[in-house]
Amino acid sequence: MEAHALTIRLTNKVEFPFLVLLISGGHCLLALVQGVSDFLLLGKSLDIAPGDMLDKVARRLSLIKHPECSTMSGGKAIEHLAKQGNRFHFDITPPLQRAKNCDFSFTGLQHLINKIIIQKEKEEGIEQGQILSSAADIAATVQHTTACLIVKRTHRAILFCKQRDLLPQNNAVLVASGGVASNFYIRRALEILTNATQCTLMCPPPRLCTDNGIMIAWNGIERLRAGVGILHDIEDIRYEPKCPLGVDISKEVEEAAIKVPRLKMNL
Repeated sequence: MEAHALTIRLTNKVEFPFLVLLISGGHCLLALVQGVSDFLLLGKSLDIAPGDMLDKVARRLSLIKHPECSTMSGGKAIEHLAKQGNRFHFDITPPLQRAKNCDFSFTGLQHLINKIIIQKEKEEGIEQGQILSSAADIAATVQHTTACLIVKRTHRAILFCKQRDLLPQNNAVLVASGGVASNFYIRRALEILTNATQCTLMCPPPRLCTDNGIMIAWNGIERLRAGVGILHDIEDIRYEPKCPLGVDISKEVEEAAIKVPRLKMNL
């Protein structure tokens, strides 16, 4: 996650501090990057990651059998098919509408979409594994709802950071990284947000958004230059399967109870 957050400094001149939104198949979080290995965690997914949810919806829709999507990953198939669909065909409320924090949840959305798919299969008289005529509408709906959820949480994070003077009032940088950040619909939604909040959206090139060795090497360079976490003796090193990203201040974000103004998502 640290490597994802710092990748933008390989391709662009970005100074600390900046806000990072990491969205992938395995992770979803918002953090303030104050320096190399200096993070404030504002919020994270309470269940599954957005990329995982989109992949599961794609599998449930059997998009691998769709002639236009057979060679695509689940997330790419959803993005491609959504262009042909009506995002307002199904009435779905984004999750966590009342929660005044920066946490994410995608399991509930996945269950809602599954219910819609089951209902449409009954209406069309087809079995699971066959392509629904409304597959494009379902893809458009889930993509749009995901984008709205991500934007609202990110909007609150920007307002919180500016309120606490953790980010500059003008020209603050939002970095979107991770595999889901290569979804251009979600990027456009984030651009609407950054334009409305006088921020600048920056994204690594798509080839560096997914997990890759380049970002890990760059992370090492950043740490070496900063003199952070460089070990010369590995005798007593302790290995752990998971490592927290920075200091978790998500409770402070929730206690601030910041109300997020509505944005017009003209996508």
